[in-house]
Parts: sequence; structure tokens; C-alpha cells
Amino acid sequence: MSEGMSGARAESVIKSIIGAVARECAVRGRAAPDALVAFMVKAVVLDPRNGFNVDRTLTKQDIQKLEGLCLDKLMEECSPSLETIKMQVYFDMNYTSRREFLEEIHRVGGSRLSAVSREITDSRVKTRDELHALYRKIITYIQLRSGMGSPTDDGAVQEAAAALQSVFPQAELGAFMVLLKRDKEQQLNELCMLVTGIRLFNKAGRSADLSELMPAVLTEALPVTAQSVEKALNASQTRAWKYTAVLERLTERVAPPAGRDALVVLLKQALYNVRQHEAFLKMLLSDACVCAEHVEMLQAELSSHLELLRETVQSKTAVPTAKVFPLFKSTSKLWLRLQDEAELLNVLYSITLNMQPFVASQAHIFSEAYLDVLLEACEVKTDEQRMAASSVERVVPAEMPTQEWLLPETTAGFSELPLQYNAVCGHALVSRDGLLLPGNPHIGVLSHEGKLYAFSSKEAALKFASSPGAFVAEVAEKAKQRPELIRLLKLHQQFSCVGPEILPAETPPVKPATQCESGTQMDVHPAGAGLVRAYEWNEWALRRRAIQLADIRTKVTHSAQTDLSHMRRDGATQTWPPKDAACQSKRDGESGAPKPQVYLSGLRGQRDGRVVRTDLTRSVDE
Repeated sequence: MSEGMSGARAESVIKSIIGAVARECAVRGRAAPDALVAFMVKAVVLDPRNGFNVDRTLTKQDIQKLEGLCLDKLMEECSPSLETIKMQVYFDMNYTSRREFLEEIHRVGGSRLSAVSREITDSRVKTRDELHALYRKIITYIQLRSGMGSPTDDGAVQEAAAALQSVFPQAELGAFMVLLKRDKEQQLNELCMLVTGIRLFNKAGRSADLSELMPAVLTEALPVTAQSVEKALNASQTRAWKYTAVLERLTERVAPPAGRDALVVLLKQALYNVRQHEAFLKMLLSDACVCAEHVEMLQAELSSHLELLRETVQSKTAVPTAKVFPLFKSTSKLWLRLQDEAELLNVLYSITLNMQPFVASQAHIFSEAYLDVLLEACEVKTDEQRMAASSVERVVPAEMPTQEWLLPETTAGFSELPLQYNAVCGHALVSRDGLLLPGNPHIGVLSHEGKLYAFSSKEAALKFASSPGAFVAEVAEKAKQRPELIRLLKLHQQFSCVGPEILPAETPPVKPATQCESGTQMDVHPAGAGLVRAYEWNEWALRRRAIQLADIRTKVTHSAQTDLSHMRRDGATQTWPPKDAACQSKRDGESGAPKPQVYLSGLRGQRDGRVVRTDLTRSVDE
């Protein structure tokens, strides 16, 4: 807050001012949340017309003056400016990302069922009646978590009881009671998924159209949310177009006609109000469209799972639980995800309804009849008509080469560029004293100091580009005097000291990629790569290589020509003819021993003859 005041002391002073203003608002019968009071306190300090100097310590008189100005702002009756700030505070406190919405839905659902789950897991039954009561509590828990009928609906309770009996008979409660609490909770959740899957399968068997299995809350929430958001969006857009047409006529001159100053101020506040409402509704409508896409995808998956279940169970007397239970669980998960989409749609619908009172003040000040009188013969143009009319003339970058221009045909992702001032023309905002005219990116987008600006006409683009720094400073001054513009134009970084409690951090801008014809030339291998191609880090690969080399040493190297390799080069082999060789071996020898000779006579020719054996072997002595 000042150079002489420490950060902790300054924060303490601001908190005390916020508390005092909030209490005084409550005393006067108009409760104001701390976030709204904090934004108003910092906005009042930032407004140069109030005379506060942020570089010096606030005196007691400064604090009293600050509190009085904040109370006057917060106590204004039928003020579109105050209602716009309230709408911004409400939206930033209640709107978040889709992921965080679903996490909050799961947290609330878990806390709602925690009491019933605790009664089941902490129960200590002793009698048969208590056992029956515990079994009924399990059925009630399954009914509440699955969302398939109310626990007071006898038909739905009987269906759930029959499905539970098929997978968890009452006789198994004894085994359930001896489990640890963590195991009880896990089994309870598994039973819930199985019973839900079985009931969905039974309903699919009775229904010819699987689309009828949509949760009842989802079939009611989806069309109602989309229609209500679109209806409110169309009403705000129509009002914005009419306010713009009136203000264009009244601000054509340097100064508005005499006696019209207050009217112009109110018209601008009303324009800011409906433009902010329009911006928030577009975000809600986008989320509702995402929900519709998810619902369509989940419904198709649910139908395919049920068809698979039908094919698995059909005409079979018994099916293994290991095969059918996972299908029941996956079907139940899809059903619960559909219910999450229904809850998210209800949240979006609730935000849409709760924002409606914030646009009531401008509608009360400027009724349809009064607005038609102000319009007289003015031509009311829609934003699309303005875009089409202004797209005729486009910026030629050669006309102002000192600035960088982005055009659709030379910029990738042109439609997704993060435009400054929420795509509002900064030149019109300054030259028309706060008039909001939608910028047309197709005229040409100016890139200045890392930020992108769109304009309502070519003339506005060239004038802004001639002195962008001065225009940016003027826009900041306009926002200081009208604090609702800080959130509407997304000037979070420029006014980071205002409303950090409620203003979301601005995402860093994405630098656009410009497309053009270009070419480069580079040396081919200006330096040696220095890579060792034979290097191998894997020790198992080295082991395989070693085994191959060891195995190759025992093989004969040979070559052959094929149809693909012949006549490519001369092949030659070297051979060695066999050489003369001799060896010495043993030769036959004999000894001096006589050779035995025996003569037999009378072997043939005589029937009864005798065989005479005569030994003719010579004697050794001979």
C-alpha cells in the first residue's frame, strides 16, 4: 500500500477495511460477500478521480473516506455497473474447470453416502432381526449410489434386492461382518457396481431401445440446460446490439447532445452488463455442448457393453463369474459417468439461473418500449453483420512496415489467437469513450509487445498501430474509471493488484506461428560425427556376438554366385594341387617253420573204404 508500510501491516489494514465495510452493508440490510467488498475497495483506490495515492501510507481520514466511497458504491440502487461487478464476483466464485466440477460432484456425493456406509461398516449385529436390517441398509446404499430409483420406490427396491440376492445372499453376511472396515467398504462398492450392472442388463432385456436406459435426471437436464442458456444468450446479444446501435448514434460527435450525458453513461453501463453476461453464457454453453458430446459417447459405449453382455449370457444356463462380472462392473461405471454429466449440467443450469438477476437492473431502466424509442431509425446490426461489412477492407502490411501484422492466410491457428481486450476494438474503446465494438481479426491482427489486438475497421487498425502505446495507456485509464471493464476486457495482468482473490490468473499468451515461403542452406557434415559404430552397450548383445565369432571359427568359408550377383565382379579362388608324397610301411615277412601238409586217401570211390591219413610235413631239421 505504501513504501513505509510493511506488507503484513498493509494486508491487515485492508482486511480491517473490508470487514468494516461488510459489517456496515449487513447493518444496512444488504449483505455483501468479502470478495465483492475487496474488489470494490481496491477499485476505489485505483480510480484516479478519488485522489488516493498508493505510494503513501493511508491516514485515518483516508480510511474513512475509502470506507464511505465503498459503501456508496455498494449501496447504489438499480446500478448496472454494480450488478456487473456482482455478476463477475459470483461467476468467478462458482465457476471452475470441468475437471474440478466433477471432483466436487464426487466429493459431495461421497459425503452424502458416507453416513449410510459408516452405519453398514460399523454395525455389530447380534440377532436375526438386526441381520435383516443390515441387509436392507445395504440395499438402500446401493439404491442411493446407483441412482436407479428412489429407496422409497417398492418396485425399485425389489429389483435391487433380487439382483443383490443373486450375487450376495443374506447367508454371506456373517463372512462380511468379520472383515476389516477397509475390506467392507471395498466389497460394498463392488456389490454396488455388480447390482447396478445386473439391473441395467435386466432393463436392457425388457427394453427394445437401449437409448431409454439414459438416467432420468440426464434426459431432463440436457435439453433444459441447453435451451435455457441459448435463450438467455440470445436475449443478451439482442440487447447488446441495440445498446451498441444507440451509443453509436449518440457518440458520433465528439460530445453527446446536451442533456444526454447521464443517458450515455447508463447506456454504457447497460452495454457492459449484457456483454459480460453474454461472455459468461458462451462459456456455459460451450461446457453444455461438451457434456452433450460426452453423453453421446457414453451412451454408445453403454449400448455396446449391454450388447456384449447379452451375447455372453444369452442361451446359457451358467456363465463363469470371472467372465461376466467385469462386464457388469464396466457397465456400472459407464452409468455412473452418465450421472456425473447430469450433475454437471444441473450445476451449469443453476449458474445460468443465478446470473439472471444481475441483468435485471438494465432491463428495468431500459424497457423494450423505451429502447425502441431511443433506437428511432437506427439500424441494429448483429456482430456477424458487422464482421461481414468490415471484412471488405483489410490491412496491407506494406502500408505500415514498422508494425507486425498477422493475417489469416499466413498464420497457423489464426482462429485460436488470444486476442487482447477479449476481442474488443481498443481504438473504438478510446475514441468513443468506452464504446464496445467487436473486433474483426480478418481485417488484420496487430502484434505489439507480445500482445495481439483486433479492430472494428481498417481505419481503426491503422490509427491504433500509429501509436499503440498511447492507446494501451488510454484503455487502462478507462478501466480504472469503470472497474467492471477489468474483468470484461481481461486486463488481469495490467491490474494484478485489483481483485486477486476473485480474478483468475491469465494464461500466458501463445505466440502465433507465421507461415511463409522460406528456404535454408547448410553444410553437409561440417564436422565429423565422431560416432563409434561398433560400440555396443548391451552386454547380452556382446555375448551373442562372441558366441557367433566362436562358432564361425569352426566353419568353412565359401562363396557362390546367384542370379542377382553374377557378372558384378570377377571372383577368383586359389587352390593347391596335391603334391607327391611317400610313406614307409611294413612288408610281408616269413619265418623258417615248415608248412604243415597232410594227405588223406580213400575219400571217394569206395563205399566201405578206410580213410588213410598221411603226414607229409617236413621235419624242422631238414
